[in-house]
Amino acid sequence: MGFRDDFLWGGAVAANQVEGAWNEDGKGMSVADVARYKKDVDVKDYKKNVAITTAEIEAAMAVPTDTNYPKRRGIDGYHHYQEDIALFGELGFKVLRFSIAWSRLFPTGEETEPNEAGIAYYRKVLAELKKQGIEPLITLSHYEMPLNLAVKYNGWADKRVIDYFVRFAKTCFKAFPKVKYWLTFNEIDSVLRHPFTSAGIIPDQSQNLLEDEYQALHNQFVASAIVTKLAHQLIPGSQVGCMLTKITTYPATPKPEDVLATLNKNLLNYFPADVQAKGEYPKLILAYFAKKHLDIQMTDEELRIIKENPVDFISFSYYQSMTAAADERGLEITSGNTVTGGKNPYLEATPWGWTVDPVGLRISLIELYDRYQKPLFVVENGMGTFDKLEAGKVHDPYRIAYFKGHLSEMKKAVEAGVDLLGYTSWAPIDLVSASTSQMSKRYGFIYVDLDDNGKGSGKRYKKDSFAWYQQVIATNGAEL
Repeated sequence: MGFRDDFLWGGAVAANQVEGAWNEDGKGMSVADVARYKKDVDVKDYKKNVAITTAEIEAAMAVPTDTNYPKRRGIDGYHHYQEDIALFGELGFKVLRFSIAWSRLFPTGEETEPNEAGIAYYRKVLAELKKQGIEPLITLSHYEMPLNLAVKYNGWADKRVIDYFVRFAKTCFKAFPKVKYWLTFNEIDSVLRHPFTSAGIIPDQSQNLLEDEYQALHNQFVASAIVTKLAHQLIPGSQVGCMLTKITTYPATPKPEDVLATLNKNLLNYFPADVQAKGEYPKLILAYFAKKHLDIQMTDEELRIIKENPVDFISFSYYQSMTAAADERGLEITSGNTVTGGKNPYLEATPWGWTVDPVGLRISLIELYDRYQKPLFVVENGMGTFDKLEAGKVHDPYRIAYFKGHLSEMKKAVEAGVDLLGYTSWAPIDLVSASTSQMSKRYGFIYVDLDDNGKGSGKRYKKDSFAWYQQVIATNGAEL
């Protein structure tokens, strides 16, 4: 028993990390366009890399170029999409996960009519995907909300943003009616870890940041439910998923106190998917709100909308696992995808401190499927590390080993009974890092000749791992 015959193999990218063209064809600024490359900050210090203030945002808005702001240029995918999609077709992709830049369709987020140039661009992208026989999986919000909504409303902390997002989503459904698979919010739980990137919340503008973060999450739950209903109405047969950052956490020791600390961390990680998949808040989270004196504004009508419109499938990112303890002072703290936690001494780590744990992916799949009994989709998994281009070639056996380990464990989860729709690697092509804004943190099967300062030819090269993943897809995972 292996992967289903219609298993969706592919890769995943985000508009703000690949497109560039930050001020072309009517696009407005997004929160990603003020993310500065902090070359003097330790790449393992996730919190410092994503921290931002009002003063820094205002300074960034005054800079008219992409200097020090790599997400403004990405990998120039806006002008290379045909070439890149052709390479994805050569890999044999069945699916490509990508996002639609909200501010490319609605530059400030407040417009009543969309920017037609933005719609035209994504129609061309979809036409290229169709030519290659690749199914699109579109993320509506992937760390790129219009900057205006962050500055004017403090992002998703304000309920008025719900209507702006619904207008954007409805526009997408009407403009791209043949797209079957949609995700509402990328790593929705990350609002609690990087509120500006994920929800447009400017920390120094909040009187109670924790309350604003949970209010933003609630508002996104409502928006997701409304949008899920709209998708089903406007695109019959469409499938809408939520997306979770799967932060698999183990107890640092068998001490009951450490097991309890781990349980609490994992429950908090699950909670956003609980709401979107089961249609209601876990009672433990409501008790947590009361204990922390968090006044989250939610109406009976909003709770009804959430209850009546659960998602169709659960998608998630998985990069690493961590450990937790009741007293973390004795732990070696390391970084990961949007999170920091205890380092597992039994696991190796990347140069960025992310532990490599293939078995953790199998654990995650089994836990999620047992909890939700809905189809799953691994929409991000990969290894960001240094690559060396020599004579037009990149030899990356370390990347092949990483994927081989994870896909082997993924297959075991499927054989155990997990209903898995597909797998999209992060990322099939080198792109600007979400957390550190680096190019040198490379993920792809395709090398892009650009450095951290945007210097280079921009030419694409196939790495050794390209042919390996091509064979994996061709054999539907039989040959790893």
